[in-house]
Amino acid sequence: MGIYETILARRTIRKFKQEKIDDSILKKLLNAARHAPSAANIQPIKYIIVNDEEKVNEVFKHVKWAAYIAPHGTPSENEKPVAFIIILIDTEIKRSDYELDVGAAAQNIFLAAWEEGIGTCWMGAVNRDAVRKALNIDNRYIINTVIALGYMAEAPVVEDENGSIKYYKDEKGVLHVPKRKLDDIILKL
Repeated sequence: MGIYETILARRTIRKFKQEKIDDSILKKLLNAARHAPSAANIQPIKYIIVNDEEKVNEVFKHVKWAAYIAPHGTPSENEKPVAFIIILIDTEIKRSDYELDVGAAAQNIFLAAWEEGIGTCWMGAVNRDAVRKALNIDNRYIINTVIALGYMAEAPVVEDENGSIKYYKDEKGVLHVPKRKLDDIILKL
C-alpha cells in the first residue's frame, strides 16, 4: 500500500487485540516521529513509551474515549490498548508554539503504526495531573497528548458526511466516520 492509500485507509482505533507490541516497533514509531518537520528545527518534543501492563492500566484510567458515542467508545477489559505513547514538550527547549510540531510527529506515528498493523487513538481528553503523578513525570515537561496503541480489533469505515460529522456505531457495532466531501472543503476564490 502506498502512502496515499495508507492515509485514506487509516482510522482511529478504539478496540485492540491483547497482543503485546514489540519494543523495537515502538521505537520505530518514535524514530518516525523524530523525523517529522519541526519549526526552526528546534525539536522540543520528548516521548514516554508506556507498555508495562500495570502502567498501561494506570494511564487508561486517566483518559476519556470517543465523546460522541460515550460510553460505547471506551474499550472493554479485553479490548484495551496494550501501550501508550505520551507526547511531551520539553520546556527547557521551548515553552509555546509547538502545536504544529506535535501534529506532524503524531501523524508520522499514526502512519508508521498503521503500516505495522497497529491501531492508534490520539487522545486530548487526559487528566494530565493524574498521569504526571502516576508516571512521575517531571514538571519541566508539558504533557501534550497521549496516543493509545494496539493491534486492531475493529475496522471503522469512512463515509461522506451527510448532515453530521459525528462518528457513530451502527446496529452491528461498526464505527462509521463521516468526512466532509472534498468539494466542500476546497474554497473557490
